Amino acid sequence: MTTILHIDSSILGGYSVSRTLTAEIVAKQQALHPGARVIRRDLVVDAAMHLSDAHMAVFQGGEVANPALGQDLATGGAYIDDLFAADIIVIGAPMYNFTIPTQLKGWVDRVCVAGRTFQYGPNGPEGLVTGKKVFVASARGGVYTGESPAAGLDYQETYLGAVLAFIGLTDITIIRAEGLAIGEAAKAEAVASAKAQIEALAA
Repeated sequence: MTTILHIDSSILGGYSVSRTLTAEIVAKQQALHPGARVIRRDLVVDAAMHLSDAHMAVFQGGEVANPALGQDLATGGAYIDDLFAADIIVIGAPMYNFTIPTQLKGWVDRVCVAGRTFQYGPNGPEGLVTGKKVFVASARGGVYTGESPAAGLDYQETYLGAVLAFIGLTDITIIRAEGLAIGEAAKAEAVASAKAQIEALAA
């Protein structure tokens, strides 16, 4: 049975374009893979803590200081389990201040763990999360592709693609809606184009 990991990180709730696109990507994948199981992670509604000195102390062999930390460590471990369980990973990644939301960065920090999702070998780091398909729903107010003068400010798609590849996730398709803040017509066109890309996806 196919397992789909559905991750959202936008703080905009029902107004979020990236959430709209991830929902449509997941629905499309369910249509292509009947009976697929979905693991849902909303990083705004149920976020893990950001890394702290208390986390690092435990990682170095120290004791778990309190139940809240213990529960949070379990959540971080579950994020990694999600990755290995999934065949298809769908990530909603809006651009906030030229990069990914802090909620999604928190997830990245919890899944990039030496010895679990990557290791250092004789030729450098090696990703251990392999053989999976990733779809990234990218939403951004400006235009950062092509000859755009703002292209050099894209630390959203470039960063996320690099960190996913670092842990072995290299089969990445980006479904992008950009120019969303330029005007209603531009927004409608960008969303329609992204939805058309989703509809055209094949198994």
